[in-house]
Amino acid sequence: MTSRDADSADLRGTPAVVLVSGGLDSATTLAIARARGHRCHALSFDYGQRHSIELGAARRIAKAQGVEEHRVLAMPLGELGHSALTDPAIAVPETPGEGVPVTYVPARNTVFLACALGYAEVIDAQHIYIGVNAVDYSGYPDCRPGFIRAFEYLANLATRAAIEGKLMNIHAPLIELSKADIIRRGMALGVDYAATISCYQPDTQGHACGRCDSCRLRRAGFEQAGIPDPTPYR
Repeated sequence: MTSRDADSADLRGTPAVVLVSGGLDSATTLAIARARGHRCHALSFDYGQRHSIELGAARRIAKAQGVEEHRVLAMPLGELGHSALTDPAIAVPETPGEGVPVTYVPARNTVFLACALGYAEVIDAQHIYIGVNAVDYSGYPDCRPGFIRAFEYLANLATRAAIEGKLMNIHAPLIELSKADIIRRGMALGVDYAATISCYQPDTQGHACGRCDSCRLRRAGFEQAGIPDPTPYR
């Protein structure tokens, strides 16, 4: 089904794996999956990111939205380095740049979706949700529609479930929405954005820097949506 699936599809009672990072987009994606009637199983990752605050946010979001189960997997992508999100020696950019930014974590969404695929087979789910966006985003190559389509194709070659006729569907319901539209959608579904965190470099109290790319996109989204930004900035 990928990002082209219709909200009207009858998915009531079916299990789904939803990737939940603790951020605005994944919280909205989880709310969409629940609104479609899925029994949601949340999956988060401790991948060596700069801060663990987002995992606390992921736990709050999963609990608030009443998931069936929430698993946090250790996936030490930080040991590979080469990303400002996992290597403290690399500064997080605070001004817009060109090309793929240094906050890109190599192969992150590929690895995360692969783990979600395994989890889906374990719980007999044919639906995986990921909150990637290709409109208001930082230019990461693994947030594009072509990547989602390619992974869905791979999933239906590489799993016993697919061979037995249980095709996997990768849903990316936000991929063609602006940040403002994502926020409007989430507000309509009752998402508490005060519980989410988007900042790449928050302080130890969870206050956002207000300067990194993710903060800029989030703040602009609330402004364009005409909705007060609940983010605590330092």
